[in-house]
Amino acid sequence: MAAQRMRVLRQLGVQLCAVVVLLGGLRTAVAQTAAASGAVPALAGSPTPGTDYPAVSPERALRFPRDYGAHPDYRTEWWYMTGWLTDDAGVERGFQVTFFRVRTRIGEDNPSRFAPRQLMLAHAAVADAASGALRHAERAERALAPLAGAEEGRTHAWIGDWLLEQLPDGRYRTRIDAADFAFELVITPPGEPLANGVGGFSQKAQDPKHASYYYSRPQLEVAGTLRIDEGERRVRGHAWLDHEWSSEILPEGAVGWDWVGINLDDGGSLMAFQMRDKQAAAIWSAMTLAPSSGAAIRRTGVDAVRFTAGRRWRSARTGTTYPVEWDITLADGRRLRLQPLMDDQELDSRRSTGAVYWEGAVRVFEMGAGPDPGPEVGRGYLEMTGYAERLRM
Repeated sequence: MAAQRMRVLRQLGVQLCAVVVLLGGLRTAVAQTAAASGAVPALAGSPTPGTDYPAVSPERALRFPRDYGAHPDYRTEWWYMTGWLTDDAGVERGFQVTFFRVRTRIGEDNPSRFAPRQLMLAHAAVADAASGALRHAERAERALAPLAGAEEGRTHAWIGDWLLEQLPDGRYRTRIDAADFAFELVITPPGEPLANGVGGFSQKAQDPKHASYYYSRPQLEVAGTLRIDEGERRVRGHAWLDHEWSSEILPEGAVGWDWVGINLDDGGSLMAFQMRDKQAAAIWSAMTLAPSSGAAIRRTGVDAVRFTAGRRWRSARTGTTYPVEWDITLADGRRLRLQPLMDDQELDSRRSTGAVYWEGAVRVFEMGAGPDPGPEVGRGYLEMTGYAERLRM
């Protein structure tokens, strides 16, 4: 019996390694799942033969409120919230919280409610430049009410007392309580969701099978409380929410991606990403530029948006080097420079998922004809994956 369980655990590990990804990123510990959830005795069964994940198709239109909630048939899904907070003393910090759902295909022919058919994972972080520390924590649990889950029809994802949920009035609430930080925030959207790609069909490569359903909610207003160590303070700020679900994203030849979500000071917003090969060349890119009024501008393709790496920083923990400053050139020729709130915003998950990546708060400056940045025009979050090693997906 013990040998059988070990075989099942190894099989589960293989399956999960294949779906540990970071679009908006994976922010937690698959390897902790069995121990953290107490699920080892229940890990019976195997991937169900012939069970396929549904394809992402441009024929399926986004529809709300249905698409605020979970889509459990698809392989992976995430709700990814990032933003900047300012406390009453004027201190600025970045924050991030992500809930991630994985359909494991383990035990789908097993009638037991304890079979780990779906996993919930969560990651939260605060970029605290005052102390020079990126404070972060993670959780993992099988989807089993009331322990953890993701509701269909509305945003409500939770693991224990960590949660991200949509309130009846359309606002969001998130609550995270970790050892050296905690926050409880109410987030107010100013408008409707913003579809990325073509009606929410977001292609990631030349082959359209590499795609996700993807919408963003920029310019979210945030208010609540933040605890750093033992001190609690009131905070206000702005945030960004991404919601994506898919069955296959990372194309052959890609090692990772660079992504940014920016709230512009004039009320507009920019989402942009590039998929990179091992020579750091873009094999695909996309952008959604939404002005404060008028129609959004969407581009997708190899040359939809250009990322040019600038100053680099090397992690003393992992030895990984990241370009922590970027110039982004949009299709209309406008150029923006990203500069980090602090250089060390690396997340090292080698003891759990094995993933090492950089994800952090950035300031955004308008660039003119010269090399020096002009005025600050926005703030957002930058995610860089595949610099330590190719993402497995």
